[in-house]
Amino acid sequence: MNYQELSSTIKTMADPSRLEILDILSCGELCACDLLEHFPFSQPTLSHHMKSLVQNQLVTSRKEGTKTMYQLNQDLITEVTSQLSLLGSNHTPCICENIRNGECDS
Repeated sequence: MNYQELSSTIKTMADPSRLEILDILSCGELCACDLLEHFPFSQPTLSHHMKSLVQNQLVTSRKEGTKTMYQLNQDLITEVTSQLSLLGSNHTPCICENIRNGECDS
């Protein structure tokens, strides 16, 4: 995942309602009607949030009859959290070390 993709994903996740949706979906697949029960907003607002989550691949969707079922994309969530954890760790090689050692192309 590159910085642009990571930034876009983080922006999508930054909305409190979307974070709550992701948290709820971490328990398993749910239909939109079940998700809607947890929120004080309307179905069109939920659809807006779900569209954003699906477009950014944080959530997958599938049709089951007349219902739309949503599921967390655990692989992407794991990748994002892994990328973010690198910011606070002493992993090697670190881009900072390359800069300090004058190994960067300017």
